[in-house]
Amino acid sequence: MKIDRLYAITLYLLNHGKTSASELANHFEVSLRTIQRDIDSLCLAGIPVIATAGAAGGYEISERYRLEKGFATPDDYSNIRTALQGLISATADPGARHTLEKIVHAQRPDDNGIILDFSVLQETVPHTLQLLQTAVKEKRAVEFTYTNNNQETRSHTVEPIAVIYRWYAWYLLAYSKVRADYRTYKLVRMNDIHITDIPLTRVHVNADTILQMIDRTDSRQYTEILLKCKEPAKTRIIEYLKGHVAEALEDGGALIKATVVENEQFWLGTLLSLGGSVEVVSPEKIRKRLLTAAEEIVAVYQK
Repeated sequence: MKIDRLYAITLYLLNHGKTSASELANHFEVSLRTIQRDIDSLCLAGIPVIATAGAAGGYEISERYRLEKGFATPDDYSNIRTALQGLISATADPGARHTLEKIVHAQRPDDNGIILDFSVLQETVPHTLQLLQTAVKEKRAVEFTYTNNNQETRSHTVEPIAVIYRWYAWYLLAYSKVRADYRTYKLVRMNDIHITDIPLTRVHVNADTILQMIDRTDSRQYTEILLKCKEPAKTRIIEYLKGHVAEALEDGGALIKATVVENEQFWLGTLLSLGGSVEVVSPEKIRKRLLTAAEEIVAVYQK
């Protein structure tokens, strides 16, 4: 909408100073003529836009003009800026960038000494993330194929609630009409995603409430394992499997306890990658599972 763009242009000029018409046109993805009309509208609305001609010219807003700063403290603005920068690094969301422009203008935040850099998350599913965000906003069902932990691939049609990041991965929180229940779907396991014209069949409560309900009824099977780690493997087990030292050993190693989800693969791959530097002490079923996986690997390389 034009009114939104006018506000965004005002914020951009306040935060960036003198800006050429072509820069504004590129940033807001409109024509030069549209920018000129928008500047005229701002002037008519009483925004003191100063136009400078020439090669170094452009538009800027008088230093005397400031928007309402609101009631938040400098620390509040600093925390909000940090959170927004983290969101932008993860999603490159233009809406979040626009919000950041508002925050930076309203109060130049102090440096709170924290940087949230989630840019690695953009490398996984950027298109999928944007597509699902659109489905959530437009309240339309989505279709996709999904491969679960047991390597079973099925087609699904669900009502999207929110896109969330937890457990070190992106998930879609959605309502399954087939299951008549709320489910989470890992984005990297979703394929052939399509936004349908089917509207949502019900009004859903907020995502936080649904997640709390799912967490209370979590059906995943958790198992506590005890690991005997040599010194080089100790820090890796603590870092990757969130283990804690149960007993320090005289040789510099340790007995470490960790909790794993049995039908997930990350922890198994981590243990295999550490080779002889780590041994599963208990339970026996996990020892056997690790031994079977190791034997299968050996068989491949002995052919």
